[in-house]
Amino acid sequence: MKVQEPAELVDPLHDWRIRDEPWYAPVGGEIAAFEAAHARGLPLMLKGPTGCGKTRFVEHMAWRLGLPLITVACHEDLSAGDLIGRFLLDAGGTRWQDGPLTRAVRFGAICYLDELVEARADTTVLIHPLTDARRQLPLAATGELLHAHPDFRLVVSYNPGYHGVHKTLKASTRQRFTALEFGYPDAAREAAIVMHECGVDEAIAKQLVTLAERTRRLAGDELDEGASTRMLIHAGLLVAEGLAPRAACLQAIAVPLSDDPEVGQALAAMVDACIV
Repeated sequence: MKVQEPAELVDPLHDWRIRDEPWYAPVGGEIAAFEAAHARGLPLMLKGPTGCGKTRFVEHMAWRLGLPLITVACHEDLSAGDLIGRFLLDAGGTRWQDGPLTRAVRFGAICYLDELVEARADTTVLIHPLTDARRQLPLAATGELLHAHPDFRLVVSYNPGYHGVHKTLKASTRQRFTALEFGYPDAAREAAIVMHECGVDEAIAKQLVTLAERTRRLAGDELDEGASTRMLIHAGLLVAEGLAPRAACLQAIAVPLSDDPEVGQALAAMVDACIV
């Protein structure tokens, strides 16, 4: 009787393959732009506010191109070792385990570094040899110089508006990428997205979008950022679950947006003005 190999041994990227199409509503020419960068093996940076659809777009494009997608949520403690890999000690002795970036480079996948600017400086420098003609990843721990698989692609996201002057990507890193600018969809398209994702009716979707537009006028002043499309979807899902629209908006939008009591009162007043 033939013993069937585990899926992860037959296909080392089995867990990162996207089987079902992630729904995405195009805003402009971003699909063609991504495909052009992919065709030439160019690294891509997605710039835009939180919750405007960057991650969903990458998921959709990975599915569209038939490529596995390995996503890394960057944070201030993310080190180069976390991306490359490390030696582990188990019952069989010491063995090397690839990190997410190494796995993508070795076997051919899209590696998506979400909010790259949050990672430590040594992590940012690490990707430089992968973003030029070399397409190499030096593994000092193993003495290996890994040449990127033909299907390897590097995509990063970056929200410059949120970080302001405190955290920015160096020009030496930014200029290694082609870039797409993302923003919130126009009102009609954003309402259609909310309706599709939540199953709420058009009237509720339009009220949510109106509320979001009002909060976005406070961005950079009372608020770091206004309500994202993601927050509208959260509110819509709560409404679809039976929660009153006002309560849903307070829970999913007004309260998460600010900890300042006065700003919170202003946001609650916006909810009362926009939600019938």
